[in-house]
Amino acid sequence: MEEADLKFAVLIPTYNESENIEDLILVINGLGLNPLILVVDDSSPDGTSEIVRRLQKKFKNIMLVVRPGKMGLGTAIKDGFKILSSMPNRPNYVIVMDADFSHDPRDIPRFLQYAEKGYDIVVGSRYIKGGEIRGWPPSRIIISKIANKIAKTFIRLPVNDFTSGFRCYSIRYILKATPNLKSRRFEIQIETLKKAQQLGMKVTEIPITFKDRKKGKSKLTIKEIINFLFYTMKSPFLD
Repeated sequence: MEEADLKFAVLIPTYNESENIEDLILVINGLGLNPLILVVDDSSPDGTSEIVRRLQKKFKNIMLVVRPGKMGLGTAIKDGFKILSSMPNRPNYVIVMDADFSHDPRDIPRFLQYAEKGYDIVVGSRYIKGGEIRGWPPSRIIISKIANKIAKTFIRLPVNDFTSGFRCYSIRYILKATPNLKSRRFEIQIETLKKAQQLGMKVTEIPITFKDRKKGKSKLTIKEIINFLFYTMKSPFLD
């Protein structure tokens, strides 16, 4: 890709997303924004990486990294950050999103609009005016809201959706924060915001509609939720 073309990249961590990844890439490329798309796949046994390799023959803007096994969301995001920030022609912004269409790729232009105003992290929020969740049972919504209330109490940032995985990061943030990120799993969502607070960087939220996945299986387990809550409660005491 030419240097003038690479305004932003889309980072998509995957594990067993063969039912979704092709459609997602096609929608992103259909936006006409010409991003770099980086798929970080944890050796999905369902053939996710093979689908991406096939798409690479058609599209020149797709990168694929296949890791040796299921290593966790946090390490996938960190690896993606390291790869993108080390490129000679690195992007100005990095959108991180799920592969299962719970995050609407058509929201990407709105993230970029706010990033260009100087925000280092733009969080896609389900819990501000205009945001909503579709397809979750009430019990899961309650658990999510409680987790976010706890996070807000301990982190003390003006953010309402600490657990959202749909975000835009500035390259400035990525260069400064990535060397010190330690999370391996879903707690990466808390750690990245905590690090922004420590670095004095600007964070904002925009409303999104989150839709529960229609294809494939959710990766969020009870163990992940427990680890997330423990991390949140000890986060004020972490460097």
